[in-house]
Amino acid sequence: MLKEQKDGFLGIQNIDGEMLPEIGYHIHKKYWRKGFGKEAAIAVRDWAFEHTDYDIIYSYMKYTNVGSYNTAIANGMKRVKVYADSKNTISYAYAITKAEWEKLR
Repeated sequence: MLKEQKDGFLGIQNIDGEMLPEIGYHIHKKYWRKGFGKEAAIAVRDWAFEHTDYDIIYSYMKYTNVGSYNTAIANGMKRVKVYADSKNTISYAYAITKAEWEKLR
């Protein structure tokens, strides 16, 4: 049985060979397109910039995952990298700096 998931998290991920702070979000398919990913990503972004020393936070996804990169854009992120990835073929990395985040507030 699948566990229904609606959450966001901050972790360290290998993004094109670098270990970087990354916002991730897992939303069960039946909850897609309801704003939960955006809500989770924004909450994690705000918490990370308020409670850590990170100057930049990333999200990465497979190039075909339109929902994930639209969520990253809604989170204030911009695409900063396109790279070959053995798991995803091609991945996109999006990022937002603390200075950019402060301008959003």
